[in-house]
Amino acid sequence: MGKPSVAQIEISGLGIDYRNPKSETLFAAVNGISLDIDKGEFVTIVGSSGCGKSTLLLSIAGLVPYARGEIAIDGRQVEGPGADRAVVFQDASLLPWRSVLGNVRFSLEMQRWRGGDLTQRAMKMIRLVGLGKHADFHPHQLSGGMRQRVNIARALAVDPQVLLMDEPFGALDAQTREIMCTELLRIWEEDRKTALFVTHDIDEAIFLADRIVVMGRNPGHIKEVITVELPRPREASLLDSAEFADYRKRLRAHLAEDMADLVQDLA
Repeated sequence: MGKPSVAQIEISGLGIDYRNPKSETLFAAVNGISLDIDKGEFVTIVGSSGCGKSTLLLSIAGLVPYARGEIAIDGRQVEGPGADRAVVFQDASLLPWRSVLGNVRFSLEMQRWRGGDLTQRAMKMIRLVGLGKHADFHPHQLSGGMRQRVNIARALAVDPQVLLMDEPFGALDAQTREIMCTELLRIWEEDRKTALFVTHDIDEAIFLADRIVVMGRNPGHIKEVITVELPRPREASLLDSAEFADYRKRLRAHLAEDMADLVQDLA
């Protein structure tokens, strides 16, 4: 399958600085990042701890300001959060006093949806994530994987152009993560929204992606962008293939290199 040809997200010469709370000096969290992401593409971002994966994602979301360079979505510069983007975090952060339907409705209420269309839209997304029979359940009645399905439904309900996910399955056990990855691809296949997904998990990064952005540390930068030439739709059995093992080996080499650098820094 060929990639779409229209770049929806354009990142050019991006630099993000943080202030050291002890010395008050600035240091570069990420620097010199340039990347184009096509409309409808699924891109994963992987790298060792502290390489700026989440910082980059949150800057695209408009939640972390950047000091240098530019981020543009559909040709418009990112200057803050916008309705064209939705973020899914590791913590589902559901409202405990609201049902599944109430939580998904909440995201629409914040976008000033009203009337019957609001409930109809919310229920459509709830059914999409496989929770149609649980619409009246409250968060404490759901498993961790089910709560994240609600979180994804809540993000998709507002019909964003770009879906940004910051380790959304990081708190789940290995078996549930595998199930959720397969489910996420099923949901994504419905309308192929542009998706960026930050993860520490190598298999997750490969299984989901059209392309993998490998980041390095000190400051955060792009080491390599890997095109994943595995057929879609994808099933869990793909993880046992020789082709998948080749990508796994390639990513492990990058992370081992970063770990060696980290050990040297601590010596």
